[in-house]
Amino acid sequence: MMPHHHHKPDNYNRAFALAVGLNVGFVVVEATYGVWVNSLALLADAGHNLSDVLGLLIAWGASLLAKRKPSPRRTYGLRRVTILASLLSALLLLTALGAMAWEAIHRLQTAVPVPGLIIIIVAGIGVVINTLSALLFVSGHQHDLNIKGAFLHMAADAAVSLGVVLAGLAIMLTGWPWLDPVISLVISVVIFAGTWGLLRDSLNLAVDAVPRSIVPEEVETYLLNLPGVATCHDLHIWGMSTTEIALTAHLMIPESTINDAFLHQTAHDLQERFGIVHTTIQIERGDAGQSCELAPQKSA
Repeated sequence: MMPHHHHKPDNYNRAFALAVGLNVGFVVVEATYGVWVNSLALLADAGHNLSDVLGLLIAWGASLLAKRKPSPRRTYGLRRVTILASLLSALLLLTALGAMAWEAIHRLQTAVPVPGLIIIIVAGIGVVINTLSALLFVSGHQHDLNIKGAFLHMAADAAVSLGVVLAGLAIMLTGWPWLDPVISLVISVVIFAGTWGLLRDSLNLAVDAVPRSIVPEEVETYLLNLPGVATCHDLHIWGMSTTEIALTAHLMIPESTINDAFLHQTAHDLQERFGIVHTTIQIERGDAGQSCELAPQKSA
């Protein structure tokens, strides 16, 4: 058996610090003006940004914990907290989404006039801040679900703030105050659409499902086509963290002359082809009397 380890995750401490600082400042400004002009669109966007600040803090803490070294008790370290962080982040967003939509529906019944110009100015600042924040995480959003969560939150916020700007323009042109809660409902739909994928992927990783980037049948086919392999069983593929995928498998090779070079090449190919960075292979010769496939299962 041969474990193959991946490089350490990239360091996003500075990106998290800048994003949190920028968004905390903006939340204070946006909420203040939202209360002053009685704009639900601004308050909804401020609430969403606040939930994103909490999400950023959770993701930041998880990325720090994931770098802690393994111990005899926690042999994989604390890598898995990145999965829990992305799941918690998605749940926080959905909670904020529910509160936002509920208030918007209530406000539709009692629409209050709001000054469009102030909404445009404040939300325009949000477009700039959230776009800059999203760019801080763009380099890692394709290979780290935890970083992807931070990136999607900031990118969605930029789009949402742009929507609020458009709401302000529409209110100025039409004088219709009900556009404010309507835009809030549109914001809710945008947030839900962006959060659903994060929630789904986080739940899958939390229950040790095969990551979406992996097609298990293709991995099994690769293993079966290795020299001398007759069968493959007990194949398991799961996410150790939001950046690392692990695999264990039993390969039956009746005429086994396996050496370390075979195991090393297999681990290397699995990483290059499928992104699997921690591989453990067990070799069996096919003794029917000693097959682990026939081993009795002990009850708990």
